Amino acid sequence: MATAYLLSSPSSFKQIPQTHCSTSLLPLKNHSFLSFTRTLTIPTSPNPPKRLSFCKSKKDDETIDAPDRLISAICYFYPLFDGIQYGKYVINQFTPLQVIIQPLIPAIRVFKSFPFNGILVFFTLYFVIVRNPNFSRYVRFNTMQAIVLDVLLIFPDLLERSFNPTDGIGLDLLMSLDSTVFLFLLVSLIYGSYSCALGQVPRLPIVAEAAERCK
Repeated sequence: MATAYLLSSPSSFKQIPQTHCSTSLLPLKNHSFLSFTRTLTIPTSPNPPKRLSFCKSKKDDETIDAPDRLISAICYFYPLFDGIQYGKYVINQFTPLQVIIQPLIPAIRVFKSFPFNGILVFFTLYFVIVRNPNFSRYVRFNTMQAIVLDVLLIFPDLLERSFNPTDGIGLDLLMSLDSTVFLFLLVSLIYGSYSCALGQVPRLPIVAEAAERCK
């Protein structure tokens, strides 16, 4: 009722000061309608909801040269080599996995030939690459992601040392755990190396956030 009365009686605007309509070419009736509708405008949220992404593409791919991509891709072999023992069950059951692992056996044997190779590679990657500002942020992030992934292998190792069943449901659970850990390492290697080859930033679940905090 009040709005209709305002829109239908131009005389009600006679008391409006001149400063409100001196710069407008519209009639006072339309001006008041626009002022009324402007108050009904719903403000939009300045912060849209964030989306979870597992891979970020670089718009400036030309800044990531081939050596940086190669170093980043190679770093993802380190967790798989260090945790290859978790695949002792699943590799024997599936022939395609044997085909994938077969070319890596010489490098794995060299890695496992000395008991402290894993620790030496760990400190080398961390102090020579991650803590070295001469390397690009792209290389340091991917290297740190591979290191964090290898550190997480402590948990299944402790669990396996604490509970080492020989048969029954305990052995079945142990085989499932080992197979899951190995498949995650293999998928991380394929995904991380392939993304680095394309110049993209691979983001592994949980691992990426930890790598950003520790870097």
